[in-house]
Amino acid sequence: MIRPFTIHIEQEVLDDMIRRIQQTRWLDTIVNSGWNYGADLTYMKELAGYWQTTFDWRKTEMLINSYGNYIAKLNGYDVHFMHIKGKGKKSIPLIITHGWPPSFIEMMKLIPLLTENKELSFDLVIPSMMGFGFSEKITQPGCNVFFMADFWFMLMTELGYSTFGLQGGDFGAGVSSALALKYPKHVLGLHLNYIPGNYQPVLAKNEKFTEEEILYFKSENDWYLKEGGYSHQQKTKPLTLAYGLNDSPVALCAWIFEKMHGWSNCKGQIESVFTKDELLSNVTLYWVTETIHSSVRLYNENSKSPLKLGKYSLIDIPVGIARFKFEEPFPPRKFIERGFNITHWSNFPEGGHFPAIEQPELLAEDIYRFFKSIG
Repeated sequence: MIRPFTIHIEQEVLDDMIRRIQQTRWLDTIVNSGWNYGADLTYMKELAGYWQTTFDWRKTEMLINSYGNYIAKLNGYDVHFMHIKGKGKKSIPLIITHGWPPSFIEMMKLIPLLTENKELSFDLVIPSMMGFGFSEKITQPGCNVFFMADFWFMLMTELGYSTFGLQGGDFGAGVSSALALKYPKHVLGLHLNYIPGNYQPVLAKNEKFTEEEILYFKSENDWYLKEGGYSHQQKTKPLTLAYGLNDSPVALCAWIFEKMHGWSNCKGQIESVFTKDELLSNVTLYWVTETIHSSVRLYNENSKSPLKLGKYSLIDIPVGIARFKFEEPFPPRKFIERGFNITHWSNFPEGGHFPAIEQPELLAEDIYRFFKSIG
């Protein structure tokens, strides 16, 4: 069953958020340390002031509600999604899945770019992952990317699409890859701007990783030593972390914004890539829906379910890869080809982990090129 959905957060929830921001107990910090120890204190204070006095969640609601929003009841659970039909003479059904720490809001800039071409466009389906945004929280073990892939297949079937394309980054790449592996006859093609973190290539007997792949493993390990504390916490003890983030808007904001700053191509200036309103729309969504714990525990659930691909278990539908320069660590092509049938590869000299926000035109153009290439 599918029903229309209009987003409207109660004013008392927003008022309570503002009161909590005003009551923040601010920290000390090392003088002139910037972002070196975490989310910059000076910037966080500036942002908190803007959040209280200038940011308008109602404008975000109006933008979201200007598109079609729906709730689907699937296997007894509510799944929120946006559905925007393409305006082209031909439209390809395409389900785009977000990751963490963004949300479905991450994809808003892509909507006009992918739906308004008069010749070829896309029928976009943009769901909120389970436990994110307005999709229901799963309080039983096992809510990983494979679990969500089944829901996405049910959703596309319910919408009347027997075949469709897939696109994703971050956890969205994991859900999309799992769906392609489980339901290949229904998938036209898989476009990724990130390689799933739970992907493990299975080598054939006597096969070894190349020198380039071994160097990648080292770079990945170096990255996690420097940047991966969040991941280890969220994989192991997400509940302990979430008590504080669910109780303080500024704590939630700092936890998310440190990642937006560190993983984007912002060159140390976060607002060179994101506006304050874009940043705060996303974190406010997490706050008003109280979904920080249900979102970060996906790290825990997913770590128990590796995506093992190799000679006898391949994603052999056409796969397109968009490699944005500042998305690190990123595996070499050989490593990915051990499990994915790559038919399209694009390198971009800019852009980071959030191309749908950072470089939406480049990402949209590459999605078009990929799906045109596979007919």
